[in-house]
Order: sequence, then C-alpha cells, then structure tokens
Amino acid sequence: MPKYDLPGPKSAELLEMSDRYEGGATSRQQPFVWDHAEGARVWDVDGNEYIDWTSGVLVTNVGHCHPHHVEAIQRQVGRLLCPYDFPTPERVTLARRLVEITPPNLDACFMITTGSEATEAAMRMAKRYTGRHEIISFYGGFHGRTGMAMAAAGKQGTKYHYGPVLTGHVQSPFAYCYRCPFGLTPDVCDFKCLRFLDTVVETQTTGDIAAVITEPYQGGAGFIFPPEGWLSELEAWCHEHDVLFILDEVQSSFGRTGRMFYAEHEELRPNFMPLGKGIGSGIPTACLMTEQRIMEVFDRGEASSTTGGNPVSCAAAHAVLDIFERENLVENSARMGEYMKGRLKELEARSNYVGEVRGRGLVMGIEFVEDSETREPSREITWRVVEACAREGLCCGVVGFYGNVIRVAPPLVIDRDLAEQSCDIMESVVLGLD
Repeated sequence: MPKYDLPGPKSAELLEMSDRYEGGATSRQQPFVWDHAEGARVWDVDGNEYIDWTSGVLVTNVGHCHPHHVEAIQRQVGRLLCPYDFPTPERVTLARRLVEITPPNLDACFMITTGSEATEAAMRMAKRYTGRHEIISFYGGFHGRTGMAMAAAGKQGTKYHYGPVLTGHVQSPFAYCYRCPFGLTPDVCDFKCLRFLDTVVETQTTGDIAAVITEPYQGGAGFIFPPEGWLSELEAWCHEHDVLFILDEVQSSFGRTGRMFYAEHEELRPNFMPLGKGIGSGIPTACLMTEQRIMEVFDRGEASSTTGGNPVSCAAAHAVLDIFERENLVENSARMGEYMKGRLKELEARSNYVGEVRGRGLVMGIEFVEDSETREPSREITWRVVEACAREGLCCGVVGFYGNVIRVAPPLVIDRDLAEQSCDIMESVVLGLD
C-alpha cells in the first residue's frame, strides 16, 4: 500500500492557490508543498517525511538548515545587509578563500548573485578581452535564462516562443554517448563530436570566436557526462585556436561530483569558471572565477552589482566552506555516490525501463525508456515513477532533453542509512512497474 495519499489537504489547498496566483512560470514536480527540511530530509505541510534527492536543484550541498550555516546567516543579518559594492570583510576574505581553492590560474573573483549572471559575465568579459564576438556552446547545454545565456542554450525549451536570440552564438554536438548524434560508440568514435568543432567554425561562424562555454556535465539535459579526457581535449582545442575556455561549474562545483570542483578530475585550467548554487547552499550567491589579466579590461566600477557579494551571501558562503573543511563532505560525496550508483546500475541491469544510469559523486541521472533495446524515451514511465516515489517518501524530480530522466542529487551529508533507504524505494517502484 502507498505510504502517503498525495496531495495531503494542506498541500492541495496551497497547490490550488499557487495555480491561481502564481501562474505556470515555475515547475511542478511532485504533488506536495515543502514545509521544512533538515540534512537530507524534507517534510511537507501535512507532516509527511521524504528523503531528498534534489538538494533544492543541487543547491543545498551542506544539507538543509545546517546549524553552522544558519547561525552565520542570522548573525550577519543583524549586522549589515547591503552596502552596494562598498567592500566588506566578508566579501574580500571570501574572494581570497575562493582563489585559494580553485585552479591555480584563477586568481581573481567577481562576486555576483545568480548563476545566470556569472555565465553572462564570463561571456561578456571574453568578448571584451579578445575583441571578438562569437561564442560556441553545445547541444543540450543550459547556462541560465537571461539574454546571452539563453542564446548559448542548446535546448529549444529554454528559447521556445521567445523569438530570435542574440546573434553570434553557435552550437555543436555534446558527448551524449547514450544517444550519439553520429551513431557512434565511445570505443570507436575518437571524440567525433570534438572533431566536428572545426566544421562548426568553418560553416557557422565568421571566424570571430571569443570563447567556448560548456558545463562539465549537462545537468538540465539529463546529467550527461562526457567520456574521460573529453574536457581536456576541448581545453586543448581552445588553446590551439586562441579561444577562451569557460567551464560553467554553477551546478557541478562544491563537492557535487566527489571533488570540490569538477575541473579537478582532469586538472583543467579554464579561463573562466562561473560558480553558483552550492556556494551559498540556499542563500542566493554566485561568483565568476577568472584571471587578473582578463579582469583588467574592466574600468573601475563598470561591472558592479546591486546585491552581488552582499555580506549575508558572503557569510553564507564562508559557512559553507567551513562545513566542507570540518565534515569531509567531498569524501562523503564520493563514497555515497559510489554506493548509490552501484545500486542503481544493478537496477539498470534488472529493469527493461531503465536505459542508462550515469553520474559521478552525488549527481546522477536515471534515463527511462519504453524498452532498453529501442531506447525510445518515455516521459510517461518517468512520471509514473516520480509520483510513486513521492507516495513512498522519496523526493525527486524530472529533467532531460526528452523529459525522461530522474535526478539523483541528495545533499552531500546523506548517510549510508538514508542512501540505502532511498535506493530501496526507487528499486521497489521501478521493479513494480511490470
């Protein structure tokens, strides 16, 4: 029997109110309304408890409402909220800490508010520094919903019905190996999608290329991870063509993949690394890590932000870094990720509806299909699983190029017991589909 009858009465009332007063601009995942959360668990307004596989869309990496995080925010709110871009101890010392832990070439930090701002700033600065104006991005990519970020998107859904996007943006195929656009497999392809970049340059650009922007893995497209070495070769391609390399780590940073930053997996040295989401663990915070030689193109005050780098956001980020240092969350991400991926790969082998489980650390995607042989994407099965998981006490959501991927991204504080319980729920639901 189902654990919960959803939506509960309070959730139903609030969901109806949301439809009436908020419109449809926000997503609707599972049929309940969050009330409070702690660690890797969430409670809805009707008192039902869930294990969280979302981290509030890969944000609350240090867990929901971590006491040190909460205390740091509360203390700062009582001292100073927003000084515009006057420097504060919180902002200046945070910039230093971030420079010290990111790749060694990144010796400058620009604090802002959102991931979209960070990717926009990277592309804008790349154009200004190089004097060139074209940006290459990838099919399936997501870099935000503002103007330039939307133009760099590799999914129609980000741009649908908004009319022509900014010129000077071209896309190339990403390494979606499960659904390779060239019909190849990693063992024989020789990174065909990277070789295709030269064709893109020759046929779609004017040769005025400022930068290439990519996520280390594509989150919104369904947690698509390129093969080992692919990013290193992309970085080398950028160097060979005198093009700046933007590694969009808004989602992949702060321990999510079992390393503090994804760049560490292949010792990458991007010219720009936008950071967000996990940096504030729920408090809107973002920054752009770059090089002093590039930052010097800005005139003093040219890029200031009303709330970027405000002391509350910076205090939150300081607390996040403290927690990482004290609680070994990067190691826990790697360890729990290995366990959970192993469990889910076993499920892939047992279910005809699970096409592929992929991921690294505590970020994975489960791609659902009508049949594992045909690989036809199945939204219908995906939503059946999501709704059944909610009734059994597992909070998860849907992403993917075809809307058929369930995200597996719990807070990095998840322990073995909750990891096991959550995998048990997913296994029971999926194997019960037949």
